[in-house]
Amino acid sequence: MEEATTTEGTFCLQQVTITESSEDDYQYEEIPADEDFSLQEGDEDLAKALHTMHEQTIDAQIMAQRPGQITKQSLSETPEIVDDFLCNFLIRMGMNRTLDCFQTEWYELMQRGVLEPKDVGFVPDAYTCNQHLERENIYLKKEMENYKFAANKAKEALLKMQRERDFHRMHHKRVVQEKNRLINDIKRLKTHYALYEPMLRQLNEKYEILLREKMLTSLERDKVVGQITGLQATLQSLESGSNIHIPVMKVGHWCDREAGLVGPSQRALRQAKEQKVHSAVNVHDSAKDPAKQMSKKYPKDSEFPEGIQVNPYLACAKKCVRPLKSGIYRLSNTLKVHDLAVTCLALHPRKDIIVTGSDDRLWKMWAFPNGNIIVKGEGHTDWLSGCCFHPSGSKLVTSSGDKTVRVWDFTKGGCILKLEGHSYAVLDCSWHSCGDFVASASMDETSKVWDLNSERCRYTLRGHKDSVNSIEFFPFSNIILTSSADKTLSLWDARTGLCAQTFYGHLHSCNHATFNMKFQIHAPLFNIVYLTSLQIIQFFSQHVA
Repeated sequence: MEEATTTEGTFCLQQVTITESSEDDYQYEEIPADEDFSLQEGDEDLAKALHTMHEQTIDAQIMAQRPGQITKQSLSETPEIVDDFLCNFLIRMGMNRTLDCFQTEWYELMQRGVLEPKDVGFVPDAYTCNQHLERENIYLKKEMENYKFAANKAKEALLKMQRERDFHRMHHKRVVQEKNRLINDIKRLKTHYALYEPMLRQLNEKYEILLREKMLTSLERDKVVGQITGLQATLQSLESGSNIHIPVMKVGHWCDREAGLVGPSQRALRQAKEQKVHSAVNVHDSAKDPAKQMSKKYPKDSEFPEGIQVNPYLACAKKCVRPLKSGIYRLSNTLKVHDLAVTCLALHPRKDIIVTGSDDRLWKMWAFPNGNIIVKGEGHTDWLSGCCFHPSGSKLVTSSGDKTVRVWDFTKGGCILKLEGHSYAVLDCSWHSCGDFVASASMDETSKVWDLNSERCRYTLRGHKDSVNSIEFFPFSNIILTSSADKTLSLWDARTGLCAQTFYGHLHSCNHATFNMKFQIHAPLFNIVYLTSLQIIQFFSQHVA
């Protein structure tokens, strides 16, 4: 029993060196991956499911009991031998000849057996630590030198920035002082200029008044010249006993309604008509003459000119005709004279003056091209749709969405006549060349011819089936041209109020129509008209009976 115990207690220690290559000699056991377990159709029951779960639990326990991989043991750092330390030291110091002598003598002693490895030993740890600390000390000294150099650079940069800061502070103080001085100067100048504002306002008002007076004086002069010319022509015609013709361009014709007087042109027309009636061979009964009866009923009615007079502007138009070229026109100025949209525009027949109407219920007369406002008119209660100058330029007629037509006299400084009769908005208006009649077009599908002397509607032109969008007198004649939303255009005789011709062919509403002023009239009532719609431009030549 004791021998067995002694035998079991006997053991020996064996030193084993584990090298790096020995780690690869270990054969690892490869563990196969578990295959996915799936139940077949028809085998799904509770007993089989529990059995499968039990098997998986057993497999997991077996895998947990298997030994893991051998971890790599950490080895302590081996102390350095004396000869290796000395060789490394000599190499680091660059003492190659001393190194050769040391190695030669060292190996000779080793071969002769004078030196044994156990007698040589290892380099003490304290010395190794001192060497390591010395190297760290040298490294730290170098780092300290670098930090000192960087600190000196930072100090120089700091001094430079401080000098720049002081310079900018002084500059900022100078700028603030200059700013305060300029602010004081501006306040002083504003106070000084404020004293001149009332004077400038007064001068501006005086300038506007003088400009308005200049315009009115010019209109008065043109009016007087026209009256003198008309009177001279009337006297010459009465003395010679010949037929009376209306002057080519009546200037400044004005009917003084307060005094009940008739203008020279209307007086001459009536006298000429009476002479023709008395000189006729077959004179009919004056009591049955409808013209006489109408003149007795409305004694202030104006007389329409007979036939068509020669347009004096045709010769100038032919001389000034130039072909239109693309690319030579450009926008020169933009003037804002209204607060809302501009709806109509008219040019003065004699001066560089423009009248514009707007949705703001105002019309304004302003000089061209500087845009100085001369006169403005207010009185309409709705948007303005049309405006037209009197042939002399002394009056203006305007149409509006308030169903009225107003006549303005610049010499009187206001509205002198308000014409009412349309049931819907008036869209356009036009002035007869003689200056005694005004035509208006309305959305009520009718047009009207107004007599300014008798202040009444002479004729109502009916025939369009939709709103009449534009109306215009043929210059120096009694022909009226209208365009309508019913896609037609019509020519009317202003003396009778009858439609002479209707033009068809447009596919959409006709918004505007006008006469071509560049062609000479070769026969009475033979006109060349060009008509404009939304999509088509057509030319018509028609003999009107």
